[in-house]
Amino acid sequence: MSEAKKLEWNVSGMDCASCVTKVTRAVERMPGVSEVSVALMAEKLTVMLVPDTTPPARIEEAVKALGFGIAPKGQTAAKKKAFVLPGEPVPATADDHDDHDHTGHNHTGHDHAGHDHAGHGHADPADRGKSWYQTGKGRLVIFTGALLAAAWAVKLLMPGAIAHWAFIAACVIGVAPVARRAWAALRMGQPFTIESLMTIAAIGALFIGAAEEAALVVFLFTVGEVLEGVAANKARDGIRALANLVPKTALLVEGTATREVPAETLQIGQIVLARPGDRVPADGEIIEGTSGVDDSPVTGESVPVTKGPGDAVFAGSINTEAALRIRVTKAAEDNTIARIIRLVEEAEEARAPTERFIDRFSRWYMPLIVALAALVIVVPPLATGADWQTWIYRGLTLLLIGCPCALVISVPASIASALSSGARRGLLMKGGAVIEAAANVHTVAFDKTGTLTHGRPQVVDVVALNGATEAEVIRLAAAVEAGSSHPLAQAILRRAEGVALPAATAARAITGKGVSAQVEGRSLTVASPRFAVEQGALAGDTAARATALEDEGKTVAVLYAPDGALGLIALRDEPRADAVDAVAQLRAMGLTPTILTGDNPRTAAAIADSLGTEFRAEMLPEDKLNTIRDMAAHGGVMMVGDGINDAPALKQASVGVAMGSGTDVALETADAAILRDRVTDIPALIRLARATMANIRQNVTIALGLKAVFLVTTLLGITGLWIAILVDTGATVLVTLNALRLLTFNPDRPT
Repeated sequence: MSEAKKLEWNVSGMDCASCVTKVTRAVERMPGVSEVSVALMAEKLTVMLVPDTTPPARIEEAVKALGFGIAPKGQTAAKKKAFVLPGEPVPATADDHDDHDHTGHNHTGHDHAGHDHAGHGHADPADRGKSWYQTGKGRLVIFTGALLAAAWAVKLLMPGAIAHWAFIAACVIGVAPVARRAWAALRMGQPFTIESLMTIAAIGALFIGAAEEAALVVFLFTVGEVLEGVAANKARDGIRALANLVPKTALLVEGTATREVPAETLQIGQIVLARPGDRVPADGEIIEGTSGVDDSPVTGESVPVTKGPGDAVFAGSINTEAALRIRVTKAAEDNTIARIIRLVEEAEEARAPTERFIDRFSRWYMPLIVALAALVIVVPPLATGADWQTWIYRGLTLLLIGCPCALVISVPASIASALSSGARRGLLMKGGAVIEAAANVHTVAFDKTGTLTHGRPQVVDVVALNGATEAEVIRLAAAVEAGSSHPLAQAILRRAEGVALPAATAARAITGKGVSAQVEGRSLTVASPRFAVEQGALAGDTAARATALEDEGKTVAVLYAPDGALGLIALRDEPRADAVDAVAQLRAMGLTPTILTGDNPRTAAAIADSLGTEFRAEMLPEDKLNTIRDMAAHGGVMMVGDGINDAPALKQASVGVAMGSGTDVALETADAAILRDRVTDIPALIRLARATMANIRQNVTIALGLKAVFLVTTLLGITGLWIAILVDTGATVLVTLNALRLLTFNPDRPT
């Protein structure tokens, strides 16, 4: 037997875990197919396929039939051109295959002007960048909602057949794409998907004349799909933004000249020039020059690190001070940012998809109700000669009782209320699966810089020496540092705000060491303790004092003149004011907080001790990712971060949360976001998630409990159709009112 080969496709239009499940089940049942992996955010399908078993084109046809676009890796995922109802693709069939070369055709080179992308039943690449109401699904929601509103208006003004037909139109238009996808799934051995559940519910309601209720349920279902599509595409845009960290061009050194070339064409061994302020175009090794390099996009280090010949630099890092010549050591497809992108994708693939609650429940609920209704209609007349009309009536009543209208609404109503309540307080969660996962976390892992701390150093200690005063040390040091853009210099200047600074002349940078200038007739230097020791300006007890400050996790700058040191200035990226309170709240909730940081162990230990958390230091993105995986083995993990370096860990965690001051990528790739930059919003988010899950359990109990009671009364002939309609509508009203209670829930209040 031939050895299986790995094949990959780009798949467009997947909005939720339910989509992933449908694609996986459709493909894994084919002969010769194994190890099916579907990545929702990366929009990627990967399979192992034994040659001469299932043609790759057959796999593409199956995915297209479910309403998704698909194309071989590296090409644009496309669907077959067809005339369709608004918001719905026409499933492809085997008969269509000869019209389209699925395996080798480059879709990107064709004019798709005649293709109605807006009519797709799932999110489409053509809809990227558009507002929700400009997309095909958005227009379908608006159109169906307008019909529903118009029908209600007509019902108020002119009750009768016109309103009834308007409700029927709203239901039919809304359910048509759902029914078509349900039919495609049925043909592939998936009879009880969320689409089939909705289709049966709508048809059943129409059959007994409940057109108004059917239209409302279908409308709410389409609204939910739009929200899923918006969230999924936003997250994907964030992942794509990772690549923008690496500059598109690079200055290639050729002899004594430089030439601008595309960064993606750089080869290992070539020399590139990185000017001050430039981003490094490739992973490499410095061969000439010494400068401060801001590695925060990659390592999370809070201040630039001085690097010189022989030191490694990462693609996407920022050169802050002097020109560097760098030898390329990794190709573009294997640089640091490219690896982070792959880590994000792998982390997303490794997470088991969370199926929507109703979809899981419908696997046995809907078959049971349909079978029970059929038995009620058929068995009594055949077994006992009972009146057919009576038992058909009871069977239809039972079908309406079993219609999951209240159940369908109960979960999204709670989720919508929670999302609205959270948004007003700056707590954003991307869907119900995130809420469920947040409610079940056991460990909260924090990035340090910019998350638990403010992300910029501050002067925390000033030690005056040799007769100088603290005010004089700050004044003179700020004069020397005037005009510097280095973060440490900016911190000293912020400390000296409002102070009249003397003029500084003959200023010069001591590359990688510090800066010197003539101030008030004296030659003054601000430099690192190591350089000050080398210059003989720092020794004995004073040097020991500098070491002690560094042991506290602080960065120390020494101000000295030719005759000795004038003072020590200690700087630190301080914790946010509410960080201690947030950690205390998390511990009170039974959660374990831990710091994961790229900083050195001394800085990490100092911050962790002050907050009362555990910590792990000197962590690269791969280390954070592996640590999150280890933590996840013992329960749900929430990862809180703000930087690009946090993206893989944010995706691997059960819930990834981005701080509002963080990068766009962190905000978009994370499952949730804290917009107010308050660490106490983390326990608040978890409280809101827990309250939402409790509300959902209450709603499900109400919906199923009422149905169970009236199922019995229906079989006994005590209640009929009008009671069934009342129960279903009443259950819907009850669960909605219960869900609205979440709008008044205050997650800031510890419980």
